[in-house]
Amino acid sequence: MPPLLLRGARLPGSDLRDVLLDPDSGLVERVAPCGLLPPGPEELDVTGYLLLPAFAEPHTHLDKALTWDLAGAPPGDLLSAVAAWRAYAARITEEDVFQRGGRAVDELCANGVTAVRTHVDLLTRDGSYRDGDPLRGLRGLLRLRARLRGRVRLQIAVLHVDAPDELLHQALDLGADLLGDCPHLSADPAASVRRTLRIAAEHRVGVDLHADETLAPDAGDLRLLARAVRERGFVPGVTASHCVSLGAVEPDEAARTAKEVAAAGIGVVTLPLTNLYLQGRDRPSSTPRGLTAVRALLDAGVTVAAGGDNIRDPFNPMGRADPLETSSLLVTAGHLTPDEALHAVTGGARAVLGLPAAGPYEGAVADLLAVRARSVPEALGTAGPERLVFAGGRLVSRTSVVRELL
Repeated sequence: MPPLLLRGARLPGSDLRDVLLDPDSGLVERVAPCGLLPPGPEELDVTGYLLLPAFAEPHTHLDKALTWDLAGAPPGDLLSAVAAWRAYAARITEEDVFQRGGRAVDELCANGVTAVRTHVDLLTRDGSYRDGDPLRGLRGLLRLRARLRGRVRLQIAVLHVDAPDELLHQALDLGADLLGDCPHLSADPAASVRRTLRIAAEHRVGVDLHADETLAPDAGDLRLLARAVRERGFVPGVTASHCVSLGAVEPDEAARTAKEVAAAGIGVVTLPLTNLYLQGRDRPSSTPRGLTAVRALLDAGVTVAAGGDNIRDPFNPMGRADPLETSSLLVTAGHLTPDEALHAVTGGARAVLGLPAAGPYEGAVADLLAVRARSVPEALGTAGPERLVFAGGRLVSRTSVVRELL
């Protein structure tokens, strides 16, 4: 494919630039002041657009996506959502997961996402992993991963609670990219963490745990994980998602734990949309925010990413599949700066996914988002729908809007 020249792009914190993309290498080839680059066979005028790194979604559940109306889940806390999902999950099929997951990824891509990590349940009919095909959700997402090549990079993490070793080995042999776990729902959290790391190491895949998804300050998944990783010397990437309880402890304790997490090389994914929805329902007065201690983690040098988690399923009826919604919440509820919040859904998210840096800079991966805005705060504040999405230097999505004020 010929190079693609973007004319008149506004880069964050700089003047207008022309940006040359090379679809063959998938990289940004040149960035120069407007008018200095020679005309190319393929040009696109992006005047009025802010050019950003494309988003990465580090934590979602495509097997659950778009099932809120279907499952008939009542509003409630985490355990109520788990029960509602398990009741509905008994009826879903591989094709159902493939189709719904595809619609959700289309929404993500149109909003500027070019890389996604999804968790997938080992689906049961009786709660014991023995009835039906527990891997049907994984099979549906493996099909979707193949269909998305060249447009969205999809990583799949197998999520389980005390599943048999044999089933986890089978899931990873089928092609899952990572092993997940929910230690706080396990009968023995410490043993669950050790087993997950052992099996993942045998397959040389990463780990992404749902950790401390509770406001209870004595929850210990994150500390268990940090110590287990340091003891094992685990090499593949390790991620801890949620980590809500870290936001419920005193600042000194949060800082100590954050240092342990940094020393273990663990990335943390905060999930404001779902955690703000599910957590704190038992505290009608001075309701806590249900977020991890993002400032303490950043101060300790932890790689922090942010994700949307659930897209209109029993765990949250909301969710626009838009990382600008996620980053806006990090500003309003997490008190991050707009630049920090944007980094959590771009550079931080790609780092957690183990992907090289992307952005409108020479030599970077040409996964880009052009959104109609003049600055990062404006982009986060308005979440404008007019967007151009580039993956590997190719235009993969365009959203245009006609507005009439009469």
